[in-house]
Amino acid sequence: MKSVQRPIQQCFLRDNRWLRVITVAVALALTVSLQAQTVFTWQQIEDKFKMSNPTLKAAHLNIDESRAAEITAYLRPNPDFTFSADGTQLTPYDGVYRPFAGTQFSPAVSYLHERQHKRELRRDQAKESTSVTESTFLDQERSLLFNLRSAFVQTLQAKAVLENARENLAYWDRELDVNRTRFKAGDLAQVDMDRLELQRVQFESDFETAVVNLRTAKIQLLMLLNDRTAIGEFDVDGTFDYNNELMPMQEFQNIALAERPDLKAAVQNVQLAKITFQLAVANGSTDPTFSAWWTHNPSFNNPYDNNTIGASVSIPVRIFDRNQGQKALTKIDIGRNEQLRDATEAQVFNDVDSAYVTLASTLNLLRPYKAKYLQLASDVRDRMAFSYQNGGASFLDFLDAEKSYRDTRLAYLNLIGSYLTAAAQMNMAVGREVLQ
Repeated sequence: MKSVQRPIQQCFLRDNRWLRVITVAVALALTVSLQAQTVFTWQQIEDKFKMSNPTLKAAHLNIDESRAAEITAYLRPNPDFTFSADGTQLTPYDGVYRPFAGTQFSPAVSYLHERQHKRELRRDQAKESTSVTESTFLDQERSLLFNLRSAFVQTLQAKAVLENARENLAYWDRELDVNRTRFKAGDLAQVDMDRLELQRVQFESDFETAVVNLRTAKIQLLMLLNDRTAIGEFDVDGTFDYNNELMPMQEFQNIALAERPDLKAAVQNVQLAKITFQLAVANGSTDPTFSAWWTHNPSFNNPYDNNTIGASVSIPVRIFDRNQGQKALTKIDIGRNEQLRDATEAQVFNDVDSAYVTLASTLNLLRPYKAKYLQLASDVRDRMAFSYQNGGASFLDFLDAEKSYRDTRLAYLNLIGSYLTAAAQMNMAVGREVLQ
């Protein structure tokens, strides 16, 4: 009997050694995986996004194109050079054939002189167009940053929900261990033990769903960053909580009026329309063309008058076309852009008011959760668990208390996510980051 037990013990020891080796290997693998994982803060995510997002980079090229157009707008008109030859003889003169003896050569230069500061107005128009393009780019960046911030918040929320699911699963496993001890002692019926075991499926399902949601959120964030990093090597870190203080709505509105890039673009479009109208008026004025020439003229009638110079001024007589259509069109465009500016300002107030109401409502829900409901749900669960283990509560009461705790905790985490999303919405509404 001893000889039989000894090989069994040896096998058991060998199995334990292999088990320890496998455990150490898994632990080392997890350690290496965690070390290889790169964790980004929000500021790092934002900087990486501005450097790598292709949509943002493509939009920035519009600014470079507009600046290149400024060069063209301020160029002076090119002078014209004309060279003419006339009077070449095709028949002999006095029996001698000299075809170029009487040829008249005449080089000439002409230049269009632009009046009424047309060139300067074109330059100002191009510069104002660049300013509008820059504001439009900042507005597009504002919208994309909101999407990025929402994806970042969603990732933090998914991490918090996953950690909550992990804690719930660990808590239920501890409950199972306690009740298994009760079952072995004959203090718990088989059917109740089976129902407790079956209840673990819900916790496992919550955990797996949280894992999938976290991976999905990371995929969305990596897509915005144009990053091909493996999901397991990418992570984010940030404060998943809320700020109990909230500035008055008037302060948010004042910041928005000063910072919103789309409102700036609307104001700049009004100024651009005014410059365009001034240019249309200037284009209705007359621009003279000055010409000068030198002529080598071997005249047979005046052999001493071989070289002459001349000059002329050409002035268009603008009787019918004085650019009336463009003047009327650009003047109307000023009024149109002023109306669009007022509409954009109204939209700014609407965005700030909507974001503020959402923030205030979310805070009103979060405060009692943190001050009362979370602790109350935890106390009820613990008391019901204790009562059930000591026969003072039914199995359904115990499960109901556990479900209430899970629902309360999950609702709290979702509310924090809603608050952070509303904070991102407020940042987008005012045009810069005012809430973390």
